[in-house]
Amino acid sequence: MTRRPLQAAATLSALLMLAACTGSPKAGQPNTTPPPTTPTITPSPTPSTPTWTPEQQAAITAAKSRYTTARAAVDKAFEDPAHLNRTALEKVGNGGEWIITVIDDARFQTQNGWYQTGQVKISGTQVVSVKLGIEQPEVQLTNCIDSSAVVTRFTKTKKPVPMGPGNGDRHKFSSRLVYAQPNSGGPKMWFLVAEKGGGPC
Repeated sequence: MTRRPLQAAATLSALLMLAACTGSPKAGQPNTTPPPTTPTITPSPTPSTPTWTPEQQAAITAAKSRYTTARAAVDKAFEDPAHLNRTALEKVGNGGEWIITVIDDARFQTQNGWYQTGQVKISGTQVVSVKLGIEQPEVQLTNCIDSSAVVTRFTKTKKPVPMGPGNGDRHKFSSRLVYAQPNSGGPKMWFLVAEKGGGPC
């Protein structure tokens, strides 16, 4: 009966010595395992903003203004596509391939007995390039067009034309504007001559 406490004491002493040898912090030894390190995140380089000359900036400002005016005139023309006036559209800066597309769209709407209400909203514009040292100076833009306020309607009933789910109301458009003389003569001005749709924006 007297041997069991002695055996327990010996076992406890052996465990304490083993803990001291294994470097346990509880035995008064420092923990040499290094703490986990947090990886350093290097920020991505910010793309540099182009620096435009005063001449380029003037061309950009004029081209953006012309784009807004030309687009608004097209919206107005689609309110009565059967009576679209090409000359009036050209006077405010619609030309080239773009005005041909507008005329084709107006004919399509007229043939189907449709018209449009509402106007598109230009919710963002980025300058892609500016070329001034060429025969017809040009500015390339990327515009985000929001058509959520535009509704195609039946001419007879004024009710909306069922269009299905579609693919959203906001889309990118690559727009090309050139500085040229109007066909009717007069001073040179900026014309929206091409526009190509892209993905959502």
